[in-house]
Amino acid sequence: MKRAAFRLQPVLDLRRTQERAAALAAAEAARTATEADRRAADREQSLTTSRVPASAPASAFLAVMATMHSAAEDAAGARSVAIATAEQAEAVRAQWTAAAQRTKGLERLRDRHREALLHAERTAEEKAVDDLVTGRAGRALPEGRALTGDEVPWTG
Repeated sequence: MKRAAFRLQPVLDLRRTQERAAALAAAEAARTATEADRRAADREQSLTTSRVPASAPASAFLAVMATMHSAAEDAAGARSVAIATAEQAEAVRAQWTAAAQRTKGLERLRDRHREALLHAERTAEEKAVDDLVTGRAGRALPEGRALTGDEVPWTG
């Protein structure tokens, strides 16, 4: 018996490809977010190690303060980038989840299709066996042959 093909197989293949692409994009976005967070933490850490000199001329004091102010702005900017990158990674992960759900739905349809085909094959086999059995029992006995004691005539 020829098996019917799952007609949505090309769509399922496309959805799997889309899911793999979304998974790769999510992994890359997570890596980028982790890297941005690490850079922001490094900049913030460099701020905590900076010290204003206890005694220095005014010009040196102003230079150190300007440098610390610039470093603080850099750290704040890096933290903003890290937060935005993390939000972007979350959005990409949501797209991956949606792609996985679409793929899972088609996989369930394919599984139901396979189960329906298997059920149809089993039903056809049972029908063939039933036809075979009932066909033999319904045939007339050859002339001159009588039923033995343990044989029962079929009355259909």
